[in-house]
Amino acid sequence: MVEKYSTYKEASIDWLGSIPSDWDLKRVGQFFIERSEKVDDKSFPPLSVTKLGIVDQLKEVAKTNDGDNRKLVRKNDFVINSRSDRKGSSGIAKRDGSVSLINIVLEPILIEPKFIEYLFKSYYFKEEFFRNGKGIHWDLWTTRWEQLKNINIPIPSKLEQKLISKYLDKKIKLIDSLVEKIEKKIKLLNEQKVALLNQYVTKGIDPNVEMKDSGIDWIGDIPKDWQVRSIKSLLMNNNIEIQDGNHGELHPDPEEFIENGIPFIKPKDIQDERIKWEESDKLPITRTKSFRIGFSLSNDILLVNRGGSIGKVCFVNDLDQNLPYFIINPQVTYIRSNGGIDPYFLYLIFNSNQIKCSIDLILGHGSTFPFLGLSNMSNFKIVIPPIEKQKQISNKLKRFKELISKEYILLKKKLDLIHEYRQSLISSVVTGKFQILQLPPMSPRNMEYQEEEQGKSQPRPTFY
Repeated sequence: MVEKYSTYKEASIDWLGSIPSDWDLKRVGQFFIERSEKVDDKSFPPLSVTKLGIVDQLKEVAKTNDGDNRKLVRKNDFVINSRSDRKGSSGIAKRDGSVSLINIVLEPILIEPKFIEYLFKSYYFKEEFFRNGKGIHWDLWTTRWEQLKNINIPIPSKLEQKLISKYLDKKIKLIDSLVEKIEKKIKLLNEQKVALLNQYVTKGIDPNVEMKDSGIDWIGDIPKDWQVRSIKSLLMNNNIEIQDGNHGELHPDPEEFIENGIPFIKPKDIQDERIKWEESDKLPITRTKSFRIGFSLSNDILLVNRGGSIGKVCFVNDLDQNLPYFIINPQVTYIRSNGGIDPYFLYLIFNSNQIKCSIDLILGHGSTFPFLGLSNMSNFKIVIPPIEKQKQISNKLKRFKELISKEYILLKKKLDLIHEYRQSLISSVVTGKFQILQLPPMSPRNMEYQEEEQGKSQPRPTFY
């Protein structure tokens, strides 16, 4: 149960407004000792500083070769990423280890570690942490210990810090449990969509049709009237056209972008199997006419041909009718049906395991800079049904995708609302906007703490 405190006082700090009258306002530096000892990642296992806290080093993160030049972290230390654009990347270490030098490692003193962990993850503090940073650009923004230690924070009594921490522990656990259930539903929807896609584009809709061996290991049997074709043969017969967005020296400079114009699509603009037109850069139409290649149209398939999102695809069916075309950058390839293949079915193929397994083979060859171009895609083998069956499969999967998308949107909205509530709850409680009057039922461990804080002979707080 929460309600307002009886009296408040002005904190004279914009991000805090007012705080409870019996709370103090003190500098961060009064509650921590900076730990800057250098260690190696063999003696002290590498840790990652994430928005979910301090965890064993993630496999997908970029790793430095300088494993001997890291910062020591002890169990119960507080660690925060000094890159202030990575808001909320902080937490309490659950074990000894080491982190990269970009992180600030602090030993908490005279303060409840859990309380400070919640406070530093509150919306208000994350914005203040960013505001105190320095840098030449927002994505190179850094808040070092010299700036962090002088930020003023609201401090309740040690007892209330523990009460707030335990209250939030219980509430956040319930919230995260709900988030996990919704995320599992989203994952299941995606698995169903992928499974049905791969089934239909390799086996067709009719489960009773006569089959034959495709000769492709990861496809197996296919319907008897389907063909196995190479990308090369489809290009030679002019069934499809493939073009990289290679502009050479004519690649646009950032100062050429305007508010309204021809979209210039990069890999980051392709999200959730569609183009984020509103987020893409725009160029004057007169400027785009100087490009040699890279003009893309409605019904094109876009394929990211290199980089961290290599193999990502989308189907273009929502280009503004007032635009004659759009432009793709060198990291994007367009694939276009010129007849004989249904455009959406061609997209389904490039979004299926038929292509993804071939891409995995290329990536598995150990190339330092893998690239998906005609030189290595032309021998890709795909299976194609007669055109009328292509359209049947396309229409059926479109309808299924529409149903899945509606459910996905509802689940994502629920997640967004829950995350907003989670952030609002933490921010309100740790800054004294609401008072914790009751806590979860006492466990034997909590009772030991209570006796330590209050004394066995004194009245105990009321818990539910």
